[in-house]
Amino acid sequence: MAAMRREATVRRLLEQSPPPVPPDLHAEAVRRGARILRRRTLARRVLWLLLLAATVAFTVWALTARPWVEPPSETTPPLTGW
Repeated sequence: MAAMRREATVRRLLEQSPPPVPPDLHAEAVRRGARILRRRTLARRVLWLLLLAATVAFTVWALTARPWVEPPSETTPPLTGW
């Protein structure tokens, strides 16, 4: 019974004329879409710039700190056998 009511409601909706569309809808959608694309492009460029800066900073740090080299011993080994 509910399926028949739903079908009747859908048929009634489909038989009606579509609601009027505002005349400036297309221009507004294009304007908003262009703004969104500009923001995405700017965000992507900023993220790439940050990634590049982080890579350069890491490379400079690695070349100056040389973390792969074992640090020199701060204590001398005990002298035995004298």
